[in-house]
This record gives sequence, C-alpha cells and structure tokens, in this order.
Amino acid sequence: MLGVGSFGYPPATLPFVATDRVSSSSKWRVQVATSPPPPPPSTAATATTEADVVVIGSGISGLCCGALLARYEQDVVVVESHDRPGGAAHSFNMKGYTFDSGPSLFSGLQSRGPVVNPLAQVLDALGESVPCVPYDSWMCHFPEGDFKSRIGPTEFYKDLEKYAGPNAVQEWKKLMDFIIPLSSATMPLPPLAIRGDMGVLLTAAARYAPSVIKSFVQMGPQGALEATKLQRPFSEVLDGLEVKDPFILNWITLLSFLFAGVKPNAITSLEMIYMLAEWYKPGSCLEFPIHGSSAIVNALVRGLEKFGGQISLRSHVEKIVVENGRAIGVKLRNGRFIRARKAVVSNASMWDTLKMLPEDVTPKSYSDKIKTTPKCESFMHLHLGFDAECIPDDLGIHHLVVNDWEKGVEAEQNVVFISVPSVLSPDLAPPGKHVLHAYIAGTEPFELWEGLDHKSPEYRKLKAERSEVIWKAVERALGKGFKREKCEVKLVGSPLTHQRYLRRSRGTFGPELQPGKDTFASHSSPIPHLFCCGDSTFPGIGVPAVAFSGAMVANSLVSVSQHSQLLDAIGL
Repeated sequence: MLGVGSFGYPPATLPFVATDRVSSSSKWRVQVATSPPPPPPSTAATATTEADVVVIGSGISGLCCGALLARYEQDVVVVESHDRPGGAAHSFNMKGYTFDSGPSLFSGLQSRGPVVNPLAQVLDALGESVPCVPYDSWMCHFPEGDFKSRIGPTEFYKDLEKYAGPNAVQEWKKLMDFIIPLSSATMPLPPLAIRGDMGVLLTAAARYAPSVIKSFVQMGPQGALEATKLQRPFSEVLDGLEVKDPFILNWITLLSFLFAGVKPNAITSLEMIYMLAEWYKPGSCLEFPIHGSSAIVNALVRGLEKFGGQISLRSHVEKIVVENGRAIGVKLRNGRFIRARKAVVSNASMWDTLKMLPEDVTPKSYSDKIKTTPKCESFMHLHLGFDAECIPDDLGIHHLVVNDWEKGVEAEQNVVFISVPSVLSPDLAPPGKHVLHAYIAGTEPFELWEGLDHKSPEYRKLKAERSEVIWKAVERALGKGFKREKCEVKLVGSPLTHQRYLRRSRGTFGPELQPGKDTFASHSSPIPHLFCCGDSTFPGIGVPAVAFSGAMVANSLVSVSQHSQLLDAIGL
C-alpha cells in the first residue's frame, strides 16, 4: 500500500539467495536484477555528542528530512531505536526470505523534474535512484467475482463496462474530466519548493506562481473555483459531481484506503486527485522497487551519509531535553546526551513525541490537543515464505480481497491486502519460492489486544483467531495449489507488534482526521527549536505525504538562498 506501515520481527541474519527468473506478470517483461540489495548501514551507534540537527526516527519522513539537511551542508544525525532504518518501511530477513514490513504499492519513484512525487524529488536532490519494475494491474477478489484491474484510462474503462455497466463508465468519465485538468494545473508547483515560513513566498510563490496561475486561467472561472476545494474532503467532490454508482463509490472508497488508509471523507481532494491522475492518465504504470521497500530506505541512507550525515541505530530516545524553554537535544536510553545546536526534529507520532517531552515545559493546550486527537485503528499482518510449485505463473504481485461491500471498507476483518513481491523481485525469496505479506490495514481494534502478554497462550490464541480471515483471503487469491501447512515461514503480527517494534501509541496507523473540519498538526511546535514530521503532521498519511513532510521541515531549517540553490541544482 501507499503509506501503509508495519513492523519488524526479530531479525535473522540469513543470506539472500539470488535467482534470475524473469518477471512475466505485466506487458513489460522486465529482466529483474539478481544481485542482493545493498546492506543497511552499520548497526553500531555513532559516538556523536553534538550536531546541528538531531532527527528522531528513521522512517521515510525522518530520512528525507535528515538527508536533505545533509545535502544543505548541515551537520545532522538521525537516531533510530530499531536495529535497522526505515521505520514502517523497513525490511527484515528470515530463513532466506526478505519481507517488506509496510508499504508495497508505489508509483512515480523514477519521475524527475517538476513532478508531484515528493519522494522522487528528494531522491533526485540526493543524486540517488531506485531501480523499479513497472507493472499495470492487480487482482481484485470481490463479492461480484475475481477480475484483474488495470490502470490507465483505456483498459479501466473496459473493466468498468464489463464488471459494472455503462452507467459506471459515464460516471467515471465525468469524474476524470474533473480530475485531470485540476491535476495538470497544480503540476507546475513542485512539492520540494515548499517550506514552512514566509520564505515560501520566494521559493514557491514568486518562482512558480505565474505558471500555476496560467494553468488555472486556462481552466476558466469554474476551474479556479474548484481549486479552492483542494483541501476539502474528496467525498465533497463525489457529492458535487453526483457520483452515485455503487461500484464507483465502492472503488473510490477502496482506493482511498489504498492511498492513505482512510475513507473518502477523510482524505483531501488534493491527495486523491493527484493519485487518481497518476493512475488513470495515458501511459500510467505502477512501480515496484527491485529488492523491495528497503531499496528506498537504503537510497535515502546513502544520500544521508554521502553528504556527511550520520545514522545511529539501536539509539532509543528516552527524552527530548528542553532547557530555558527550548529543545537543545535528546537523551538516549543508555544515558548518552546528543546536543542539537539548531533543532530537534521528531519523526515519531504526535503521541509518542509527547511522551518524550517533559511535562513541566509542555504547554497544556498543546498536550491536550494531542491527547484528544483521534487515532486510526491498527493492523493484523501475515508474512509467509512458501514453495512456488503449484502456484500460478501469472499470479501477479498484488491482490485485494473484499468480503462484503455492505459492511463497508472500514469494517474490521473485511478487506485484506496481499502483496507477493517475489513475483517482480525474485531475489526476495530463495529459488523456486515466494514471499508474501498480507494485512488488514487500519481497522484492527487495539482494545481487543490491550493488556495481553505477548508470550501468553491467550495472545497466541487471539492471533490465530484474528488472522484466520487473512489466511482465507490468501487461499482464495493463490488458488488450490497453496497449502498453509507447507509454508516454511509463518509470522502473524498484531497491534501489539506494531506498538512494540514501531513505538506507535496503541499500534495506531496515524491520526483519524477529516479534512475541512480537522487539520493535521503543523511541523513547528510551541517549544522553540522542536519540529515534527511524519504522518501526524501536514499533509498526513501515505508515502508521498510523509516524504513531503520531511522535506518541508528540512527546507524550513535552512535559508531561502540555500533552498533556492538546491531547486536550481536539480532543475526545478
């Protein structure tokens, strides 16, 4: 999923086993690289005791922030509690299988120039790239039946005609006629140009406003009016266009969960318009990074270290140190203090950041707002390693299983997402094997798990019960040749796993906010020199969103001149 995160099981230091199978699940037939992915950075904690900026957490947002700051010639150290970088996007190994713990659905990673994928722009600024395998479809297993869904305008219209009927085709055309012009109008404004202070008037407004204004003028008065609604819920767009076809509404709801783990009334129109335009414009394709999500993480770490930044793993932050009313550094669990000359940036969730702050210096209004912000529910996960024998050759990398539309996509135990990344990146599994990650995203209640000992029989029993719907979804997607008892690796993750390995309060996916009524937290805080990035902050949940968040904080911590020079250097 775009933006869905997970956890990591205790690592096993087993080697990668490479193959040279050829991907055949898409029309591109790409020869997949067979060399193992680059190793993660050393797990030894750095001896650094002082830096310009200390970044707490090495999720995608924290790494984007830290790496860009290093690119800006700032002395930066990223401190990470886990033994590997990546946060919700890290990978782990077991018995020769490499598992992605979180995001598995990506697009636009190899785009360059004034495009709207913030992660691609950060990678470009770092001089790094992530080789990908393109593909254009995934399998849907719905109450109506099983079918392959394809992105791009032509093929999807054929799917709609076949599975939903002419009314759905008409409503989808009406929706896309609204989306494509708005998406094109916002394209001239690169996300990397945005910063969180008045300097944005120079790095974004003055630099790109003429192109953006020209685009909206070409759209006419109605287009300009609709542009004012980009920060409103996407459900308002559907209502305004009178989209009522049940299949289309179900499809949009499912996609909003794919993109950000929320319903259409909780995702901004801007985010949804961008993603729909990316998927359904001519020539669209999805991209899976060779070697999995760790390839993205490793590229960001390489960029960080290439420009002199450091990452310190197994460095658990116990406290953000505040002195004379301002953040001056962090204290680690081992007692070590790292001083921050300019700023501390937290990539932890808002609730976990609050836990690291001294109560006596944290404004009550700030802590009350965080404590009362509603949380999304958590996850159930199933990681499997199994023999590819008797599994269809045209399996496909992604499968979506919906058990009952009437319950709603947001209902617990109803929608299962399945990723089989070894279909496109065979090096993730031993020869002749597959690796699989299936999960229920953002709908698993933490209350069912609260207080359980993860070593207890009660915990094991509940894991078996709550993962059964995932097992059944996998069996439906993979066919009769799949036998659960023959899996070489079987790992079940729960909300407690999320909470333990990712330091996520109650194992949550992130804040549950509704655009137009609620706002994501800003990147600044009431404590001077303390900034925040990640899915708790603007613009919210999802890989593109958190990359943008980290970049925006980095831009805000340097001068307008430095920021402008970077934009010039990468041709934006």
